[in-house]
Amino acid sequence: MGEVRLSNFSWVRARDYFSTNDIVLLPVGSTEQHGPQNPLGTDHLIAYELALEAGRRTGVAVLPPVPYGVSVHHSAFPGTVWVREEVFKEYVRDIVLSLKKHGVKKVVVVNGHGGNLNALLSLSRELRGEGVLTVVFQWWTLPKLSDLFTREELGHAAAAETSLNLFLNGKSVDMSSVVDEKPRKLPTDGLAYFPEYTDDRTKTGVFGVATTACKGRGERVFEIASRALVETIEALRRS
Repeated sequence: MGEVRLSNFSWVRARDYFSTNDIVLLPVGSTEQHGPQNPLGTDHLIAYELALEAGRRTGVAVLPPVPYGVSVHHSAFPGTVWVREEVFKEYVRDIVLSLKKHGVKKVVVVNGHGGNLNALLSLSRELRGEGVLTVVFQWWTLPKLSDLFTREELGHAAAAETSLNLFLNGKSVDMSSVVDEKPRKLPTDGLAYFPEYTDDRTKTGVFGVATTACKGRGERVFEIASRALVETIEALRRS
């Protein structure tokens, strides 16, 4: 496929696209700590690359990524930037409703950050009532990943995420700084929800095993996630 980045379209090309397409991809993520080895932009960088790959395979336009998210729980770590949940929700709402004006009826939000999920799910229900079907796709919850990684390797900033970074943004990953860390338990674990922050559980920001990360595993993750995203797009097109 040719160029799919909406930011590189002229208004004329955008008009032509929207005249025959009612679907777009919106990558969202965060700018937050991902352990001592990964870049702060991990979440929005991965989301954007996945959206671009799926966009090229399907011809669906890809919006610029939203780089800030609901990340206050990582605020003890320098470089983390966050917005309030209600601000994030309303910002994404305005993006989607502006697209509705151009004829968009279906939006696939490629979410790179788990902290955004509650806001996105709430918003998607509201937007459905306003005539825009909005679905949320997340790569790290895909069942097939459990065939490649242990549970400890699938945590925040652990081997799965670090491997994906090594494949997509290898120059930004410092494997000489990588560490493993078993998250600490809280007194309320298994009993009640606790308003926890990342530093309640980990000093390094890593949840689990990260030292087993490698580029080859990241490439496999990227292909699994890209295929799943393409399947999501095609299913939404048929809906």
